[in-house]
Amino acid sequence: MSEDTIFHKIIRREIPAEVVYEDEHLIAFRDIAPQAPVHVLFVPKETLATLNDLPDDRPEIVGRLAVAAARYAKAQGLAEKGYRIVMNCNPDAGQTVYQLHLHLLAGAPLGRFGTPG
Repeated sequence: MSEDTIFHKIIRREIPAEVVYEDEHLIAFRDIAPQAPVHVLFVPKETLATLNDLPDDRPEIVGRLAVAAARYAKAQGLAEKGYRIVMNCNPDAGQTVYQLHLHLLAGAPLGRFGTPG
């Protein structure tokens, strides 16, 4: 698995990003090509290329992403109107960066969202 994706470079602070949340397990930052008025990526610091690479005994990795996204949505006043979380896995699903990540999209009705990568 490569640890040289754009997300790894953001985690290592080699390239800038608008970080909105970080803890010892994950980092969250605004997408540079947003597909909704609010488009934040939640990325584990552990290297996993796709959801297929999630070890059976480590479901907490995805759980932490989902909980962090929900907390962020609540803190930003997005939860009441609604938000979407998306995880793409491999090319046919639109995954473009091969580091597991979750998209949080909000700020407009679902039909107005683009397609997150």
